[in-house]
Amino acid sequence: MINPKSHDVLFKWLITAFTKEFFEHYFPDIEIGEYTFIDKEFISKYESLKESLKGDLFLTMEVEIDGILQEIVIQIEHQSEREDVSERVCEYGMIAWLLKKNPVWSIVIYTDEAVLQKPVTNRFCYGFNNHHGKLYRYFDVIKVKAEKSGDLIKKHSLMCKLLTLKADDRQTDPDELVSEIYRTAAAMKDELTNEQLLLIDQWVNFYKKVSEKRLETIKKEISMSFVETTITEHVYNEGKAEGKKEMAINLLKMGIDVETITQASGLQKEEIKQLTSQ
Repeated sequence: MINPKSHDVLFKWLITAFTKEFFEHYFPDIEIGEYTFIDKEFISKYESLKESLKGDLFLTMEVEIDGILQEIVIQIEHQSEREDVSERVCEYGMIAWLLKKNPVWSIVIYTDEAVLQKPVTNRFCYGFNNHHGKLYRYFDVIKVKAEKSGDLIKKHSLMCKLLTLKADDRQTDPDELVSEIYRTAAAMKDELTNEQLLLIDQWVNFYKKVSEKRLETIKKEISMSFVETTITEHVYNEGKAEGKKEMAINLLKMGIDVETITQASGLQKEEIKQLTSQ
């Protein structure tokens, strides 16, 4: 059985690595501007919630609303299993408002394996008003399995192509999905950061439905060796201590957990924890 925490880490990483692509795909009618992740600030203020907040993502973002660009707090909750999280989303959203005193937009992204899309709630009753009755806090719901891999793979966005491995992939060839992801990454290699390349490598390895042998063949066919070379040169080579620290710091900013960064960078947990205090 796959550890749900691995899902949380990868999806949090996906959204932080391809933030603009995420909002362009799911909310194309929203104009976004500058944005900043506030995870560490949020968790440090509410230390008692630290463990339960690990799968969540918080950022401040400029969003154009009614023609006016204003700052809001965006709360993204990832769910790898189908369950009602409305109360938790409401609670954390209210805490986010207390922290930033800005409007809060809450989003829940479901990545469970249920192809048949049963309704899930998008609201939570948090109060009562004598004039209006029950008061609800609403949030947006994204169901990745409701999307067709065959449609996503045709998108220009690399993030959409990565999502094909988690969407409804019936009537698609797993081999072709992986091949198209790598073809796109190879074509974009000069535009991608080392952190994005590392995400692509880990994402495909985690969600692929092809054998390891076939995966290696696909990489050779599409000349994906540059990914491993870039990561190796940037992270693993002897004498590249600064490169290791640079990547670790960038992954920390994205909210990636220390254990994953340890595996990715080769640094010890103690070294990474020291970076968090810098």
